[in-house]
Amino acid sequence: MTDSAEPRFGRILLKLSGEALMGSQDFGTDAAEVDRIARQVAAVRDRGVEVAIVVGAGNIYRGLDGAASGMDRATGDYMGMLATVLNALTLQDALEQLDQKTRVMSAIEVQEVAEPYIRRRAMRHLEKDRVVIFAAGTGNPFFTTDTAAALRALEIHAEAILMAKNGVEGVFDADPATNPEAKFLPSITHKEAIERGLKVMDSTALSLCMDNDLPIYVFNMGDEQNIDRIVCGEKVGTLVSSAPAN
Repeated sequence: MTDSAEPRFGRILLKLSGEALMGSQDFGTDAAEVDRIARQVAAVRDRGVEVAIVVGAGNIYRGLDGAASGMDRATGDYMGMLATVLNALTLQDALEQLDQKTRVMSAIEVQEVAEPYIRRRAMRHLEKDRVVIFAAGTGNPFFTTDTAAALRALEIHAEAILMAKNGVEGVFDADPATNPEAKFLPSITHKEAIERGLKVMDSTALSLCMDNDLPIYVFNMGDEQNIDRIVCGEKVGTLVSSAPAN
């Protein structure tokens, strides 16, 4: 990708799993990995693309599995939401060290460290060239951060969701970690992904994207050029859209 390539999108939402911040650790955050992700986001922002981010909390919640065992589902989900706030603040700090103006907006009120989520304010932040990090999921139990990503992307009129995966190039027809015969799918429709139970996003998130014709780009976060390539229109990973596969 050359620096002269024109961005295809004006506004995107990047969905990061908590594990993306973990690096090779068993849980927690890896400072070098967080910095690597922040630099990728900053490079896209510097092209003039407005970027919003939804981050998960698997890297923190993985360390709480024992404590959460047998816990009420709603209570466990609220713990997960709070954990996403920690990841959002970590990512905010890394971005601001790269001179990127950043705002964290939380669906659960934690006013000392993050703004409350207000849709119009979020859009105004983006228009003012700030990276907006959405924390605490939807603010409701029983909904995943995938669903939060789909919801926020639609609310802010993002043109696409970039769904980062760890060590996987995109969507396969089976789990490549357990099935060596799994075939890579360069494109697929939302409906097919739901009907075949493919691991793109949860079904609620996929349904939201399908109903609103929102494309999802599923890609490997391990390649530092992939976000930039997708933004500039290159075929990277798997495109999940309403159009039939070519």
